[in-house]
Amino acid sequence: MSKPLVALVGRPNVGKSTFFNRIIGKRIAIVEDTPGVTRDRIYGDAQWLTHSFTLIDTGGIEPSNEDIISVQMRRQAELAIETCDVIVFLVDGREGITSVDADVAAMLRKSKKPIVLAVNKVDYKELENSVYDFYSLGIGEPISISAEQGLGLGDLLDAITANFKEQAEDEDEDVISIAVAGKPNVGKSSLVNALLGQERTIVSDIPGTTRDAVDSPFEYNGEKYNLIDTAGIRRKRSIEDESIERYSVIRSLGAIRRADVVLIVIDAEQGMSEQDVRIAGYAHEEGKVSVLVVNKWDLIEKDTYTMDKFKKTLTSSLAFMSYVPMLFISAKTGQRINKIMETVNMAFAQYCFRISTGTVNDIISEAVMAAEPPSDKGRRLKIFYATQVSVKPPTFVLFVNDPEIMHFSYKRYLENYLRKTLELNATPVRMIIRKRNKEGV
Repeated sequence: MSKPLVALVGRPNVGKSTFFNRIIGKRIAIVEDTPGVTRDRIYGDAQWLTHSFTLIDTGGIEPSNEDIISVQMRRQAELAIETCDVIVFLVDGREGITSVDADVAAMLRKSKKPIVLAVNKVDYKELENSVYDFYSLGIGEPISISAEQGLGLGDLLDAITANFKEQAEDEDEDVISIAVAGKPNVGKSSLVNALLGQERTIVSDIPGTTRDAVDSPFEYNGEKYNLIDTAGIRRKRSIEDESIERYSVIRSLGAIRRADVVLIVIDAEQGMSEQDVRIAGYAHEEGKVSVLVVNKWDLIEKDTYTMDKFKKTLTSSLAFMSYVPMLFISAKTGQRINKIMETVNMAFAQYCFRISTGTVNDIISEAVMAAEPPSDKGRRLKIFYATQVSVKPPTFVLFVNDPEIMHFSYKRYLENYLRKTLELNATPVRMIIRKRNKEGV
């Protein structure tokens, strides 16, 4: 289930950035800078109680003159309406209602999307009475907040998350979702059409033809799948601040989140680029099983060693996800297309792998005997107990005497030992280190 998208809409100087930073920075915040797509300032992941969502800052509406007022407002409103699940309309409680607020409210009312009206900068009681004036916008009940001081945010977040649609209980969990991700013009849509056996998506040499994530249910050997063709993900600096493409990229990243398997498509002629590494890193950070698909292989001049050389280069670039399977295909000619679903099923089976606690502890004990745990200031790391806590990806928890002594290299050694022993060579594996308390847990 993909995270809901919540868009912040409002004119300049109403406090959108302050609100954005307060929610993202305090509630859960952008993840650390590890290999993958650097989280753009325009969006970030947040959490309120049991709800996770993605918050989008749309930028202030600031028309330069009367002639383009309607054009600028429509552009901003349409971007928010097109991509989000819930709109937060932020206004300034100190300044009161402006003509721009009224015009934007009129456009948002036509969206039929849930809208939460937040009156910001209500920092003291004397301003609370002015909040009622915003009922005249016709949006609904205004909620007074102060993003700067953190006032009223709980009530606002309750109102936002109340509009999230609950995942259907009868959703078919047997369907495997496959996201096809990559830079523009690497052949993603051609690959989707080849897998589906029909032209379901538009194919063009013009980068950016696919604007949004497109779902295509299909069956293969009696099993159900959902294939998601995503918009090409370009480098941040290549995308205009207020372009539709900027929001398409957010949808593409959202498609990766809700997928079980990610087909990372790269262009054989261009080779592995920095942006390809970022996209792969994003899938890795999200804990998704991936398959690296090198497309347009038919256009490469080859000799006996061409593929091996290419694999070494890719492995070097993707050192942080050495487990990823690689396929060299041509969506245009159909070369090795039949290998893709076979590899997807193999990788997905490992993604769902589960093993008994007893076996996990036996393997960890073997690893410890083969390589002594690290020590620090006379204290040696002791591993008391290990267990698998979840799948997708396989996730293991190790209870130790002191997590601080668990050196990164030894943790990586244990992960690799588990991989090798359990033959988990095509899926990410996560390992969580916890301190055992006095009760032995």
